[in-house]
Amino acid sequence: MLRKSWIILFLTAFVLLAAGTPVLYYKEQYGGGLIVSTEKKQALIPVESVAAVQDRYDVIVAGTDPEGVAAAVSAARNGLKTLLVDGKNREILGGLMTLGWLNFIDMNFDRENTSLIPGKYNVLNEGIFSEWYNMVEGIAFDTNTGANAFYKLVQDEPNIDVLLKTKTMEPIVKDGADGAKIVEGLSLTLASGEAKKVYASYVIDATQDADIAAAAGAPYTYGQEDLGNKDTKQAVTLVFRLKNVTDEVWTSIRKRMTEDNDANTHADEMTAYGYSDMKNYPPLDKSKAALRGLNIGRQNDNTMLINALLIFGIDGLDPKQREDAFAVGRQEVPHIVEYMKKAYPEFAGLELDATAPELYVRETRHIQGEYTLGILDILENRDQWDRVALGSYKIDIQRTGPNDFGSEVMTPIKYAVPFRSLIPLKVDNLLVVGRSASYSTLAHGTARIIPTGMAEGQSAGAAAKVALDGKMTFREMSKSKELVTEMQNKLNEQKMRLLPFTVKPQPFMQHKAFPGLKAAVYIGAASSREVTIDNKRILNEFYLDDPSNPQRMVNLMARARKMFIANIKGDPSAAIVGMSDEEKTKSPLTLAQASLTIAKAAGLTVTRDNAKDELLAKKVLTPETVAMIADPQKLTNGESYMMLRDALQSLVNVRF
Repeated sequence: MLRKSWIILFLTAFVLLAAGTPVLYYKEQYGGGLIVSTEKKQALIPVESVAAVQDRYDVIVAGTDPEGVAAAVSAARNGLKTLLVDGKNREILGGLMTLGWLNFIDMNFDRENTSLIPGKYNVLNEGIFSEWYNMVEGIAFDTNTGANAFYKLVQDEPNIDVLLKTKTMEPIVKDGADGAKIVEGLSLTLASGEAKKVYASYVIDATQDADIAAAAGAPYTYGQEDLGNKDTKQAVTLVFRLKNVTDEVWTSIRKRMTEDNDANTHADEMTAYGYSDMKNYPPLDKSKAALRGLNIGRQNDNTMLINALLIFGIDGLDPKQREDAFAVGRQEVPHIVEYMKKAYPEFAGLELDATAPELYVRETRHIQGEYTLGILDILENRDQWDRVALGSYKIDIQRTGPNDFGSEVMTPIKYAVPFRSLIPLKVDNLLVVGRSASYSTLAHGTARIIPTGMAEGQSAGAAAKVALDGKMTFREMSKSKELVTEMQNKLNEQKMRLLPFTVKPQPFMQHKAFPGLKAAVYIGAASSREVTIDNKRILNEFYLDDPSNPQRMVNLMARARKMFIANIKGDPSAAIVGMSDEEKTKSPLTLAQASLTIAKAAGLTVTRDNAKDELLAKKVLTPETVAMIADPQKLTNGESYMMLRDALQSLVNVRF
């Protein structure tokens, strides 16, 4: 079978060569990908703005990041006259990937389908994302190739007008029913300074920060507000470029990645990640910056881009703070390069070439939509009846500050993003696609990636066609299974593959403490690791049967209190007053101690001896949970999670 597959690939490549077509071939990179062979850097194709903007379009797409390009191309292919407009003084398409230089793609792979390449995963997001992906070098790509590929997608659609360098973009709104606002188009300030009102039946907000939705009055949370941390946001990154990356240098990089023999390292012709010891780099100001392992994307001109620098405390919506981030990054990067050169011989001849013209901002607004994609949707690999995109990327929460080290909560097999998550509350005729759509903070850790956002963009374009034909709002359309199915059928015909699915339950879902795990994950207090036990690969090991301790129980309830301060007003740390550090972290967690911690968090006046009975009497703790505890003198993580579950259901009225 393997030999037959490679024969087919070889014959396909031969035919394409004979036809003068760029050769598409498979590479063993980050799970396998379809890439284009290139020998030199492409010249950047200038993007031409439309000479005269029309007064009215069927659809306006705001934002020229990848999600916006996908939305505009989809709308145009569905027969809608479309304006693709950007307000960030950009000259090319692709935004974060081509101007933020984020040329290392976080991918969704289909873990249930390995038929394309034996032992490798297929790309999960088909449709317009895969069209673009098949035009670039691979998971790491040259930014000129990427920008030209985005422009080619747009150029091929006569229904698209492109408008760059607008100075301002504001929604045109009118009052609707029940206090809602109706978006009727955009009010623009053109590059010339001319004010222009452009009307449309629908607007798709593909700005990274949901700027149009927010200006129209859509409600949103900010940063990690839903976890009780409104002022906390994931770090931003300034990507930098190094030159003198010869074939010999790249061979040395690949050799080191191979010799490290670490599951967290990899290198191929365009991609390398690893160098985890770079986290030991001493920043000039550790309160403002840190380094992690290197994500390296090679370019076609003997340079490479590095995504590794984390800059803390930046509000991505504040222009002044964004400039501060650039200043911190540009001051830090030369020192990072010198550190790299001293630490690793293969970097000795490299020199700093430039820093990216745009920042990589991971998190700002989270629009509140008709449905908020949540962490339990991801944990349980849920399908959605109104699916518009699929995801499988790990939940990756980057560091938020010098004393936080981030987390990779878990890795889903596959989940669906619902159409309802693109529809903001209180605003009609508007969809939001990309990282600021309606996701919880933790779900955002997986759904924020580009392939998912481009799938949402493609679905948004098709949704506009169905809604326009039905003369209705997106909200009205979302309540009709018939019309949503029509949209999905249209997308499937356009090679997107949005089919119903059921994922086989993972082992942790069959554990008796799974209801408790859901509660712990919900508040951001549990995460997993990929491990191999008895030669068996376990994608998500949550260590439910490992012993807990008093400090860990306090941490659980402290997390719950921060998230639900109105309901959990007591201080759980009062339960460990008088304990030594050794007792807090090394002694077993008893049922009595766990009960005392919950009681203190609930504001009850109890002792360690009577805490359990008081919790049972007040129904904060259930008899079923007490009965499932195997040894009251040595609680496991899973058993403590079950007690947390009971407390949250009683005190906060959330169900798991």
